Amino acid sequence: MAEPASACEVWFYHLERTGLDQALPELLEKTLQRGWRAIVRSSAAERVEHLDGWLWSYRDDSFLPHGPAGEPVAPRQPILLTTDDANPNGADALFLIDGAEPGDLDGYSRCVVLFDGGDEVQLGHARGLWSLVKGRGHPVSYWRQQGGRWEKQA
Repeated sequence: MAEPASACEVWFYHLERTGLDQALPELLEKTLQRGWRAIVRSSAAERVEHLDGWLWSYRDDSFLPHGPAGEPVAPRQPILLTTDDANPNGADALFLIDGAEPGDLDGYSRCVVLFDGGDEVQLGHARGLWSLVKGRGHPVSYWRQQGGRWEKQA
């Protein structure tokens, strides 16, 4: 199937050596460096609450400007944390964690799916999602950690 010219790229990140709390801030930093806005979508409200605190303090010399969806300034946030499928901050990148569903990817340049390779449920969900988005014509790639760096495997 031919890819639409502006199809959202979907990147799958297989977490093996690094947990989500370490991998996500690094990827969000790179997203902001590109001048993009981001949405982090979880299937769990508790994770959104955790990340709201974590992204302010994950490193002593840095923080990531962000906020949870539903707050009055949500549309102005560079990084928005949510459990729903709206895009009020006009994000370029969508990060899916905890088995969150992608919904409609129109308007996004990239969708990043982070999953724990040691969790059979997350692994199965990622495989199903790969087939789904590929079937919709989105370009997909698969990334693994090799020696502390992310390397594209497929």
